[in-house]
Amino acid sequence: MNIQHITSIVIFLPLVGAILTLLAPNEKAIKWSALGVTLITFVVSIGLYLGFDPAISTASAPQMADLSSSWFPGQFDIKYFVGIDGLNLLLIMLTTLLGPIVVLSSWTYIGKHHKPYYVLLLILQTGVTGVFASFDIFLFYIFFELTLIPMYFIIGIWGGENRIYAALKFVLYTLVGSLLMLVALIFLGYAAGDAVNAGVFTTDWYTLVSYNMPVEMQGWLFLLFALAFAIKVPLFPLHTWLPDAHVQAPTGGSVILAGVLLKMGTYGLVKFCLPFFPNAAQEYAMMFAVLAVIGIIYGALVSRAQTDAKKLVAYSSVSHLGFVVLGIFAFNVEALQGAMIQMVNHGISTGALFLIVGMLYERRHTREMSDYGGIAKSVPVLTFFMVLSVLASAGLPGLNGFVGEFLILIGAFKSDVLASPYLVALATTGVILAAVYLLYMVYRMFWGTIDNEANRTMKDLNKRELALLIPLAALMLILGLMPAPFLAKSEPAVKNLIEVIETKRAASVSEAVMADEGEVKSTFSTTN
Repeated sequence: MNIQHITSIVIFLPLVGAILTLLAPNEKAIKWSALGVTLITFVVSIGLYLGFDPAISTASAPQMADLSSSWFPGQFDIKYFVGIDGLNLLLIMLTTLLGPIVVLSSWTYIGKHHKPYYVLLLILQTGVTGVFASFDIFLFYIFFELTLIPMYFIIGIWGGENRIYAALKFVLYTLVGSLLMLVALIFLGYAAGDAVNAGVFTTDWYTLVSYNMPVEMQGWLFLLFALAFAIKVPLFPLHTWLPDAHVQAPTGGSVILAGVLLKMGTYGLVKFCLPFFPNAAQEYAMMFAVLAVIGIIYGALVSRAQTDAKKLVAYSSVSHLGFVVLGIFAFNVEALQGAMIQMVNHGISTGALFLIVGMLYERRHTREMSDYGGIAKSVPVLTFFMVLSVLASAGLPGLNGFVGEFLILIGAFKSDVLASPYLVALATTGVILAAVYLLYMVYRMFWGTIDNEANRTMKDLNKRELALLIPLAALMLILGLMPAPFLAKSEPAVKNLIEVIETKRAASVSEAVMADEGEVKSTFSTTN
């Protein structure tokens, strides 16, 4: 098999699986069809990881790409262009890993309409993988919008009591941002086409990166793109849709939402906002850093105030992804490397927390922390995985969460763009606060005396549930103790991105200086 086509197989295999699942005759066949397809997709994606050489992927092309000719030759340079580089590899691997985990987590949780549920999950995986793999920004936009449809129905049909409200809020927030991005995308495509593509409208990522947009035009385009991605992250104060969506979504929906859907926002900031509009991005860097730090502290404080365990974990995402945004806008290799690995770390540890809360809900049909207490005696194995996931999410050294947060804080402290150690000091308090609210949740639910007889007879993890949590627990340890192999996959791409940004900014400064000198000479000549 040609390795250049593996990316397309990884993207569209779940879609093929969705068709097979539609044809499945009964509930058992539906579940096994979805599980089999997602497992095969993950196995195929391992070939991408093993075959990827970060030294080969350059500014001119990704290492492994599947590229077709333009869909509208001579009129619009829009094409099917997907590939793998150091920025998207780990996110694609995370998506394919969570696929079978989400299917298995739904095995007994979903009690109705099994066929449409698993079909929608598979379509959603195609959309998310396509978002991360696209090197044509119009294709990216198609996949970006595609993810809205299955997630809307997953929340709206299989969610909790207020599922319709949560689903509508999720769609409306995201849709407003993405439509504004579409306006900016069209303007950018025409401007770049006139400047560097022989007058032909283009959405090719590499062509757009080669175009150094005039500084006076960058500001509003950057804000339109950044708004769409900030909503998706979500960045404070655009976060209000997230707790509703998480709390109302079924366990599988929450895992995929926290694990990969939110990363579409942070990935978009890295992949598009920074290289397309480097001057504007640095101009607004402090604003985004301040909002990120507010989100870190606000998310932590609100998490501590929750009585619902799932809502606590939901608000923790606002706090943890604030660190990622801070790292993105620090504009140096350490912070950006930390942001990239922290996207993956958050998906692993927070995904595990949502799984465990879902397992408890299946046993007791409540997420209120006060309804538990002392269950460590009844479910010791589940308690072990809960404590491990909490410590990883809190950033304990030796576990995965520490690596990303450490790199982000070091990079932000050294940042010439932010140049604000006080801001970094405030962000650091988020690490302490995370330990406070997460350990409080564990203490409240797992320790103390058993006051409810239903907690005394609670069953521990079964084999299926162990199969869900063991891979995530292993990755928490591997990424915490041996992060270097994973960081090495993204380091050349991150360095290249920083170099592209600095080169374009330097060119803009030179152009501005030359323009000023020309204006001075013209004025002097006129005066004489």
